[in-house]
Amino acid sequence: MALPPVVDAHHHLWDLHGSIRYPWLQDPVDPDRFTGDDTAIRVDYGVEQYRADVGRVPLKGSVHVDAGASDSLAEARWLDEVHRRSGLPTVIVASCDLSDPSAPAVLEELASMEAVRGIRHILNWHEDSHWSYVTDRDLMDSHTWRSAFARLAPLGLSFDLQVYPHQLLRAADLAAAFPETTVVLNHAGMPERLDPDHLELWTQGIRALAAQSNTYAKVSGIGMTIHPWTVETIRPLVTTVYEAFGPSRTAFGSNFPVDSLYSTYEELYEAFDLCSADLSESERADMFAGTAVRAYRMGVLPGLEVSGASGPPA
Repeated sequence: MALPPVVDAHHHLWDLHGSIRYPWLQDPVDPDRFTGDDTAIRVDYGVEQYRADVGRVPLKGSVHVDAGASDSLAEARWLDEVHRRSGLPTVIVASCDLSDPSAPAVLEELASMEAVRGIRHILNWHEDSHWSYVTDRDLMDSHTWRSAFARLAPLGLSFDLQVYPHQLLRAADLAAAFPETTVVLNHAGMPERLDPDHLELWTQGIRALAAQSNTYAKVSGIGMTIHPWTVETIRPLVTTVYEAFGPSRTAFGSNFPVDSLYSTYEELYEAFDLCSADLSESERADMFAGTAVRAYRMGVLPGLEVSGASGPPA
């Protein structure tokens, strides 16, 4: 394996024996959940387990994205301590329910944490309840939600956007309405299937979101909806994303340990390697590491040179 240096743009850690509760991992298994049987990941997953999965992949840094804890502040505090103790994750995207009246205070505390760079409020709504994360299909358009969203840029926080293809056009409108806020699309917009009509809907949404200069995209988590996958099935998805956003706004992420349900870490990054083989060395360097460093303001990472990298917010 001769991969470029890697900054994993999307992964998770959790301690199921600690005081923080993760309902989706600790409640009974939903056999109809779109991700499939997740029994195998209902175990503690810390830095040591993550490094073991990384294996031979030349990891230089990582972005931890919230893992669905019931107490977002407690999760962020724990991760901030893990970051200080072990150096991983390099930065954190915490969770905050922007529709909650407490959101402004929560955002203030999150912004004060050393490793926090942004927040995520999952917006996935679907007609099939087994695919939905929220019950309000219009959440991102509500006045209360947008009022809290408006606080992100002044606090130096980005927003991790997780939606389905049918929500991408409205997400593009959101990004256009807040041009000072960095918006990072999760999981390539979560294409649900590979039939031509659905892929056309997804492609239109990807291009509309990419047209907003304050947006980035992460190619991650494809296995959650397209499983089992092969290099040939995901190659058109990867290509569509980087052709729309450009390599300098596209980042690869593992979504581990969730995507360990569908492949090993090394198999995933070998697939990314094959899907980007026709690009230049500098373009691949962006997608494997540089884009994540810039989008999440990681500053200088040991053993990694990134053009245009900026330091953390003051």
